[in-house]
Amino acid sequence: MDLLIKNIRQLIQIMEPGNLCVAGNKMSHLNLIENAWLAIKDGLIADYGPMDSCRVKSESEIDASGKIVMPAFCDSHTHLVYAGSREQEFVDRIRGLSYEEIAQRGGGINNSAIRLRQASEDELYQEALVRINEIVSQGTGAVEIKSGYGLDTESELKMLRVIRRLKETTPLTIRSTFLGAHAVPPEFANNQDGYVNLILHDMIPKVAAENLADFVDVFCDRGFFTVDHTARILETAARYGLRPKIHANELDFSGGIQAGIKFNALSVDHLEYTGEEEIRALLGSRTMPTLLPGAALFLGLIWPPARNMIDAGLPVALASDFNPGSSPTGNMMLILALGCICLKMLPEEVIHASTINSACAMGLENQLGSITTGKKANLIITRPIPGYGYLPYAFGSNLVDAVILNGQIIENK
Repeated sequence: MDLLIKNIRQLIQIMEPGNLCVAGNKMSHLNLIENAWLAIKDGLIADYGPMDSCRVKSESEIDASGKIVMPAFCDSHTHLVYAGSREQEFVDRIRGLSYEEIAQRGGGINNSAIRLRQASEDELYQEALVRINEIVSQGTGAVEIKSGYGLDTESELKMLRVIRRLKETTPLTIRSTFLGAHAVPPEFANNQDGYVNLILHDMIPKVAAENLADFVDVFCDRGFFTVDHTARILETAARYGLRPKIHANELDFSGGIQAGIKFNALSVDHLEYTGEEEIRALLGSRTMPTLLPGAALFLGLIWPPARNMIDAGLPVALASDFNPGSSPTGNMMLILALGCICLKMLPEEVIHASTINSACAMGLENQLGSITTGKKANLIITRPIPGYGYLPYAFGSNLVDAVILNGQIIENK
């Protein structure tokens, strides 16, 4: 064996091969083994069980006495490639301006676009690498990263090339999403259709020609892109093999959830405004509802109705939305705590939502998100803690002792 972890206080999120996302009342049950061992070989989970069954020998061993071992987090919605920061807008919100009012004054996404257009590819890569190292140290093993701060063809391509470079040079599993339809840039302020046409006829073909994106996204919401614009973008992207992941219903009942379902979106994300009609539509689909409580907290929005979704039988995923304007953190331990404290989810539910369900929201459920023989050995070893319920409870503490990605222990940088 390459590595043996033994004397594990709790080995949690155990799933048999073939079991995928967890929905409804099943989210409240978590499979675990007390006093366990886990073996890693060739970067994969080779075997595991209770300590009294361990017959494995390895030259490399970790004693996890008093500690929890669990799958590394899968953060299925981030914007972590960006230039600079936007703390002045944070102050503006404290003074009473809304997200939309800040955007109308030239702030918001367009503020980030100006900075990103001025930054070189190397500068963006170095800034993003710092954030990557930070989220790995906090337990994230897979991350989806969107473009969307370029808002012109060359700048969007620049962002996506940086994401590709991060894929090639870091141990994280990374998925890339083209989000040219994040906002309308100032040069198209009175010509939204013209900007959509630029996305359709210039951006998407060039993104596809360089094979720069796994997915496509649209901010389908009040004040951003309409359902009609969303449909046109998704129809074109589908011809190039790009599956949707949609920003939907953050600011209003926008129809974005239904649009995402119509076009077989892998996930619809945000969902603060989700009622019975949207829940019924999601129940009849294979689209993952993904909640971003960090953004709702930071912007002072209403909380998405996680409890209603789960009680209706839906699966739910959680992600950080790591970005400079509405959720400047990629700390998934904090997101677990917000899920419990603000969304009224149980500890078992937030663990499913941040591991196997968020892996499903990236199309990675067969590789990541659970303790399953044959899956990639992306793991968190906690500090000594009483049990898994302590993870969201101690929301201000650093509970990560070690992170293993692809079977290798990652040193903090």
